Amino acid sequence: MTTPNPAAAALRDSIPIALGYFTVSLAFGLYCARMGVPPVLAGLISFTNLSSSGQFAGITIIGAQGSYLELAIGVALVNLRYVLMAISLGQRLGPQVGTGRRLLLAAGITDEIYALGMGRRQVGFGDYAASMVLPIIGWTSGTIVGAAAGEVLPARLVSAFGVLLYAMFVAIVVPAAAGSWQVLAVVLGAAGLSSLLAGINRLEVGWRIIIVTIVVAAAAATWLPQHRPRPETAEVAH
Repeated sequence: MTTPNPAAAALRDSIPIALGYFTVSLAFGLYCARMGVPPVLAGLISFTNLSSSGQFAGITIIGAQGSYLELAIGVALVNLRYVLMAISLGQRLGPQVGTGRRLLLAAGITDEIYALGMGRRQVGFGDYAASMVLPIIGWTSGTIVGAAAGEVLPARLVSAFGVLLYAMFVAIVVPAAAGSWQVLAVVLGAAGLSSLLAGINRLEVGWRIIIVTIVVAAAAATWLPQHRPRPETAEVAH
């Protein structure tokens, strides 16, 4: 029997992720069109970021003509979880994977790609890098298609497609909130605080995102911590 190629298997397993990314990134492309971002620039944003929530937050701040400081802090806070994923991934890689290749893998960390990689018995540079290729293509191409469509479709139709953006986040949040009252409390707290801050006319949207992220995350970590079982008692996938 021939030993399966880990990179080929990773490439095959990433196909569903790529298809999902293409669909979701259409909404981001349409959103970019509404904000006046051309398709090429929208595609470059997706190619270099790979973060739906971070990109939506960034484009929102740019569309509101926020400052570079708002943009940097807001996107950094939204994407902070990727730092923890990168640290976890780095601990699974062998010493033969140098700094340059580790940085390359870190640039392709998303929730789905990370989960796919960490679900393998062993994590190597070749298979993890292979699992990044199709999702990156799907996310970038979907953004370009969505942005290009947004330039030729009637404004009313583009606004109607804007519902896809909210539907995407609802689809992400509702199942998690339904299964955990702590998550539901965080969602309601974030929505309430965001609505409250929206009444402050002089507070720009970028700072509202920053304040809500910091306050709600800090409150949840203090009063609603998630207690995980110890490693020696938990069933860990290798």
